[in-house]
Amino acid sequence: MFFNTHKVEIDWAGRPLTLETGKIARQADGAVMATYGETIVLATVVSEKEPKPGQDFFPLTVNYQEKTYAAGKIPGGYFKREGRPSEGETLISRLIDRPIRPLFAEGYKNETQVIITVLQHDLENNPDILSMIAASAALTLSGVPFMGPIGGARVGYINGKYVLNPNIDEMPESKLDLVVAGTSDAVLMVESEAQELSEDVMLGAVIFGHNGFKPVIDAIIKLAEVAAKEPREFVPEDLSDLEKKMLKFAEKDLRKAYQLTDKQERYAAVDAVKAKVDAKFMPEGEEEPEYNSEEIATVFKHLQAKIVRWNILDNGSRIDGRDLKTVRPIYTEVGILPRTHGSALFTRGETQAVVVATLGTGEDEQYIDSLTGMYKETFLLHYNFPPFSVGETGRIGSPGRREIGHGKLAWRAIHPMLPSQESFPYTIRAVSEITESNGSSSMATVCGTSLALMDAGVPLQHPVAGIAMGLIKEGDRYAILSDILGDEDHLGDMDFKVAGTENGVTALQMDIKINGITEDIMKVALGQAKEGRIHILGEMAKALTGARSELGEYAPRIEMMNIPVDKIRDVIGSGGKVIREITEQTGAKINIEDDGTIKIASSDAKTIEAAKRWIHSIVDEPEVGQIYQGTVVKTADFGAFVNFFGPRDGLVHISQLAPERVNKTTDVVKEGQKVWVKLMGFDDRGKVRLSMKVVDQETGQEIPREETPKSEDADHAEKHGKHEKTEKHHDDNGEKSEKHDKGEKDEKSDKPEKKHRRKKNADKDKE
Repeated sequence: MFFNTHKVEIDWAGRPLTLETGKIARQADGAVMATYGETIVLATVVSEKEPKPGQDFFPLTVNYQEKTYAAGKIPGGYFKREGRPSEGETLISRLIDRPIRPLFAEGYKNETQVIITVLQHDLENNPDILSMIAASAALTLSGVPFMGPIGGARVGYINGKYVLNPNIDEMPESKLDLVVAGTSDAVLMVESEAQELSEDVMLGAVIFGHNGFKPVIDAIIKLAEVAAKEPREFVPEDLSDLEKKMLKFAEKDLRKAYQLTDKQERYAAVDAVKAKVDAKFMPEGEEEPEYNSEEIATVFKHLQAKIVRWNILDNGSRIDGRDLKTVRPIYTEVGILPRTHGSALFTRGETQAVVVATLGTGEDEQYIDSLTGMYKETFLLHYNFPPFSVGETGRIGSPGRREIGHGKLAWRAIHPMLPSQESFPYTIRAVSEITESNGSSSMATVCGTSLALMDAGVPLQHPVAGIAMGLIKEGDRYAILSDILGDEDHLGDMDFKVAGTENGVTALQMDIKINGITEDIMKVALGQAKEGRIHILGEMAKALTGARSELGEYAPRIEMMNIPVDKIRDVIGSGGKVIREITEQTGAKINIEDDGTIKIASSDAKTIEAAKRWIHSIVDEPEVGQIYQGTVVKTADFGAFVNFFGPRDGLVHISQLAPERVNKTTDVVKEGQKVWVKLMGFDDRGKVRLSMKVVDQETGQEIPREETPKSEDADHAEKHGKHEKTEKHHDDNGEKSEKHDKGEKDEKSDKPEKKHRRKKNADKDKE
C-alpha cells in the first residue's frame, strides 16, 4: 500500500468527526486531516531540532488560513490570490494558540510552527473548532514535548437550552456564542459573547462545553496510540541550585521593590536588583561564568513570581497595597474632544484609555468577504496600543495580533447592547487609544467605549463595564484578585476578563496557565467579577448615565424610508444617473439596500427633506384630492401640460384653467410658470384629471365649492362628462395625437353651444 494511513471516526453532536493521518503532508513532524460534516481542514506541526543560541523564550507561531477554493470561490482583487491574513483568520489563530501554548514543556525553546489550512467548507460547520482539534491532534502525533491533547467546542444557548456545536444557521437564534477549550481534566481557555446572561448560565455553558469535547480527546488519544512518533528527548535544565542561591541573595531587595506602589518606581527598583544579580552570578572579566545570561534571566523571572505570589497568599497583600477585591481609583470624563461625535476618557489606576466614537452612513459600512459570503459590518471597534503607554519605544504601524484580539474582545462586550439598525441606522466606529497601561487595558476600552458611544448619542440598551480578574494558586491555597495589574497578569495563573451590564454578562475571556482550576474557583471568580463590574458602572454613571438625547453638533443625521423593491431601479436610474442627480442637487448621502430600505444622511435637516421629497416624487403615486405645486412645461390650444409630481406630467384642460371662461391658454399660463393644481381623479384609462380653477393660485389652498363660479363652457363640459387627458413624458407624436383628438371633440361640442346661442339671440329679437 502506498500510504500508511490511520483514521478514527466518532459521532459528535450528531455529525461525524474524522481524524486521519499518514496520507498528506508526511514530511511535517505531525499532520492531521480533520473532517466535520463536510468541512475539512489540514493541520501541520513542524518544530526545529535545536533552539537558537541565546534564545530565552518559546517561539511558537500558529497560522490559520482560509483558502477561497474551500467554498468554491476565486479571490477578489487584482492578483486573484490569497494575501495577508484577514482579521477573522488572525482571531482564529489566537483562539488556537491560547489553549495549546501553556501545555508545552517548560524550558522548551525550539521554534515551532503550527499551520491550519481550511480545504473545504460545507457552509454549515464552522472550521474554527475543527481547526483547534486538528492542531491538537497534529501536536500529539508530532513527538514534540506537548502535554496535551486538548479538545474544544462551541456552545450556544437557544430557547433556554445549551446546544453543542450549533451550525452556522442556528447561531442567529442563540443568546450565547461561547468557545471553550482544555484537557480532559481542566478548562484552559474560554471566549464568548452573550446577551446579558447570568453568571450561572455562563458557568453552566463552560461546564457543558468541557464535558462535550471529552469524546474528542479520547479520539485523539486513540489515534496517537497507533500513529504518534517517538517523543523527542527533552530534559529541562535543572536550575534549582541557581534559584536557591539567587533567592538567598536577592529576596530581601525584591520584596522591598514590590512594596513600591508606583509602576515606574517599582520597575526601576526591580531593574536595579537584576543588575546586582547579574554582577553576582555573571561577574565581568570571567571568561566562562558558571551561569549564562539566559539561565539567570529565567530564574530571576521565577523568583519575581514567587515573591509576588507569596505576598498575596501569605499576607493578602498585593503589589500596589490593595486587598484582593478592591478596584483601583477610577476617573471618567466625557466630551473631552468637542468637535468629535463622541469622546471619553477612562482612567483606572495607571491604565488609561481615550476613546472616540464616530457616526457614519451606509457608505462607511465595512464589507467583509468570508468563505460563507459577503456581509456588512456596521459596528467597528479598533484598539491601539502605542509603546509610550508603557514608557517604552517600539514599532508603530499596522495593528498586531494582540491589538486585533483586544479590540475584538471589547467589540463582543459592546455589540449585544447596540440599538438595531432600524432604530439607529448609523455605521458606528469606536477607536480606543491606550495612553497608559498597567493591566486590563482591554477592559478600560470597554468602559471608555460605552461612555463615548453614549456621549455620541448612541442609545445603548444599558451601559457596559469590564473587569479583569486574576488567580494565584499554590496547592490547595488560592486567591482571586479583582482588577489585576500587569505584573499580576504575567506572574499569576489566570487572566479572566468579564464584561457586562448590571443585568448580566455580555463577554467573557479566560486564559488559564495551570491545571486544577475547579468549578468552585470559577464560580467565586464570576461572583467577585460581578461585584467589581457593578462598582465600575457606578463610577461611570458619575460622568454619564445614558445616551444623550441628541446627536453631537458635528454628527450626520440619518433618516430612513422604505420603497417598493420594484421602484429601486427608478430611484437609481440608468447607470446611477437619477441617484447621482439627487445627491448632487441636494447634497445628501443616499444608500439603498436590496430590500428597498433607503438611508439619507446629512448634517442639515433641510437637505434630508429635499432628498426625501425627490425620492417620494419618483416612487409615490399621486393622491386624488391632493393639491400639488407644478410647473407648466408646455401650452396648447386645449390646455396646459403641468409637471406636478416628480417626473409626472398632466394636462389641465382649458376649461379648468380659471373659474371664468378662457379663450386662450396663454392668457392664463406661460411655459415655466409655477402653478397649483388639484388632482380631481382618474378616468377609465388611468389618465389623471387636473384642475387649477379650484385652487387659489396665490396661497395654494382649495377654494370652497360655493365660491367657485362655473363658466358656461365649463358647466356644459362637465354635463357632457368631459375630462382631461394626461401623458407621462409626452413625446411629440403623443402630443400631436392628443391635440388632434381634443380638437375634434372641441369642434363637435361647439356645435350645440352655437345653436343654443343663436336660439337665445332670436328670442331676444322677438322681444
